[in-house]
Amino acid sequence: MAVTCKEARERLGRRPKAKLGFFPTPFYKLENLSEKLGVNLYIKRDDFTGMSLFGGNKIRKLEYLIGEAVEQGCDYVFTYGATQSNHAMQTVTACRRYGLHPVIYLVAIVKPDEEDIRSNLLLDRIMGAEIHIVEMLEGETEADAEERSFVMAREHIARLEKEGHKCYDVPMGGASPAGSLGFVEGFVELEEQLEQMNLKMDYIFHATGTGGTMAGLAAGKKLVGSAAKIISVNVSEKNSGYPAKCAELANDSLKLIGTERLVDEKEDIHTDLNYYLPGYEIPNQGATEAIRMLAREEGLFLDPVYTGKAFAGLIDYIRTGKVEQGSNVMFWHTGGATALFAEKEILGEVAGEE
Repeated sequence: MAVTCKEARERLGRRPKAKLGFFPTPFYKLENLSEKLGVNLYIKRDDFTGMSLFGGNKIRKLEYLIGEAVEQGCDYVFTYGATQSNHAMQTVTACRRYGLHPVIYLVAIVKPDEEDIRSNLLLDRIMGAEIHIVEMLEGETEADAEERSFVMAREHIARLEKEGHKCYDVPMGGASPAGSLGFVEGFVELEEQLEQMNLKMDYIFHATGTGGTMAGLAAGKKLVGSAAKIISVNVSEKNSGYPAKCAELANDSLKLIGTERLVDEKEDIHTDLNYYLPGYEIPNQGATEAIRMLAREEGLFLDPVYTGKAFAGLIDYIRTGKVEQGSNVMFWHTGGATALFAEKEILGEVAGEE
């Protein structure tokens, strides 16, 4: 059963929470692209979440995750990702704000050049994170390397706890029930903005990786009774069990705030695997076009790993009529533009001639 935004905030307010971001994030209409594409296109600027210039969607999750870590008396925080992980970098940022020691295990999908450290990995170094680079072994998949990084971290945590430390383990992307509460709250925030503007959204597009953002948005949508359809554009390969796993994560988040199960896999989880190939951290032409389009029409920047591919999906849905002309459409900008300064293998041809 849907509740008011006020009641939703009261339920969320019962959970431990760290103060990290600057909210509400800006929400406004993209006038030039609206005219070009024939829809009413809006953007939610979660690239502006703070706390540094390089914030993004993970800050919302980390408010609840770091809140738990502090409440539990932890002094170390562990997390995972690729070497240019936005999530890992933002976790380090959050840890520094709260005096916690960040330890990150990063899989080298694209091997960094030690003579030319860039983007998020550079920021991790500047902030003094304890960084463990996990090299990809011959014949190993990304999933294999990630699993190996988890094993290494568990052994590391066991050593530290034997020494008397207390560790908080954050899953990849902050995709946990506590983390996804950040986007339950994010959807409540959006609904408040829409109410103030007397608007209703027909479609909401965003990039999805580990699924924590998608789960939180789905849970928030059902909690406040929004009719908007959320289209979650995948940025990496997922198996057939991914939607059900994300629906379960959404319901586990709702359980934390004393709310019954509201999210149904078939009704509420809409993922699209058509825009991520040839793979995670590998650019494609659709994303390149999307990055150029938003930059040249609105002066805004996307990234080639996440938001570029999600915005490419949005454009294609409009062009092919999956989204009807005249619809109210929103793009949830989850940040990550630091990837524009990453390795060439990640960036692709976005700066080249058309």
